[in-house]
Amino acid sequence: MSIRRHKRKLKAEINVVPYIYVMLVLLIIFMVTAPLLNLGVDIQLPQSAAKSIQNDKEPAVVSVDEEGGLFLTLGATERESIDAETLVKKVSAFVKENPQLPVLVAGDQRADYGKIYQAMVLLQSAGVPKVGLMSQPVTDEPAGRAR
Repeated sequence: MSIRRHKRKLKAEINVVPYIYVMLVLLIIFMVTAPLLNLGVDIQLPQSAAKSIQNDKEPAVVSVDEEGGLFLTLGATERESIDAETLVKKVSAFVKENPQLPVLVAGDQRADYGKIYQAMVLLQSAGVPKVGLMSQPVTDEPAGRAR
């Protein structure tokens, strides 16, 4: 009586099903978290050979002075000093009434970039779809004498 033992053959295949599950879980995680990573402010910067904006109406201009103070000019109105909360309310109302008019940020050259960036964030929270940056054309005069 001889008992035969059957040896099992070893499988040389890799079971890929767990790897597929891990990949699908990672894919779902990235798809959920990607829209939440919007850290920047969407702006469209002008090209170097940009021409001035031609509109029948005056744009809204948010000015940031050297100390970081905010000033608002809506259309043809006078420039007024304004705080951040009031700026968001007024610009939001302006954009709802005039969606095609541009909103521009005029930052002092000596102002901290962070203050100008905060102004752009405020404009984005007010619902402004596009923000332009204002500049002056290059002149031969010294920086302090340009008007």
